[in-house]
Amino acid sequence: MDQDPTRSRRPAVKTLAAVCGKGGTGKTAFTAMMARALLERHRTGRLLLIDADPAQGLTNAVGVRVKRTMGQIREDIIRTARSGDQSEKVQLADRLDYMLLEALVETETYALLAMGRTETLGCFCPVNDLLRGAIEALSGSFDTILIDGEAGVEQINRQVVRRVDALLIVSDATARGLQTAALVHQMVVQDRVIDCGRLGIVFNRVTGNRPLLAQSASDIGLDVLGFVPQDENIARHDLIGRPILELPAD
Repeated sequence: MDQDPTRSRRPAVKTLAAVCGKGGTGKTAFTAMMARALLERHRTGRLLLIDADPAQGLTNAVGVRVKRTMGQIREDIIRTARSGDQSEKVQLADRLDYMLLEALVETETYALLAMGRTETLGCFCPVNDLLRGAIEALSGSFDTILIDGEAGVEQINRQVVRRVDALLIVSDATARGLQTAALVHQMVVQDRVIDCGRLGIVFNRVTGNRPLLAQSASDIGLDVLGFVPQDENIARHDLIGRPILELPAD
């Protein structure tokens, strides 16, 4: 894509948006397409993409190679805590900000931070805590932050982010996808697990039944933000591992 000098124009309001949904709905591909759309706007400013899924699908979808992840930083912290002397632990505490910057990949048009997986067995709670701290630390340096969340609802439940301006649920045309969407709606609207400015659903790989899908979303209490039709170009890019950012403009 050609560089647009207006792309660096600072937006009036900073925006934090997150994408979630049932596994297999194509949310990572959607997040990559959304990143492409944001990069073509004039009000996005500095864009940070966060791959919050341990499987690191977004890094592949946008064609970025990550050298360090938040999971690897956690492993370094654990090793030092277990075997390091006091001076090493002090040095580690002083290096945390630097380690975070090491994990940040910057391209000409956007930056990316990946959660990654850990070698140590156990839940991802400590990595989620690190990721939450990283998001809060980096939020002042970027105008727009777009998060590709882990499949399901655990990261919402564990408050990887405490507040988002927009939470986009990606669902396919299945009852299971809608069940996950209904659970997210309950967690955000009724249980108030996180503070959310706007909540909506996007139906992906749609081949028909739009009125029925719209009615199903309305029954849950969700605004339909859009329908993404089935597209062979996306399926082909996914199959051969070609970055989705390289999709044709149409």
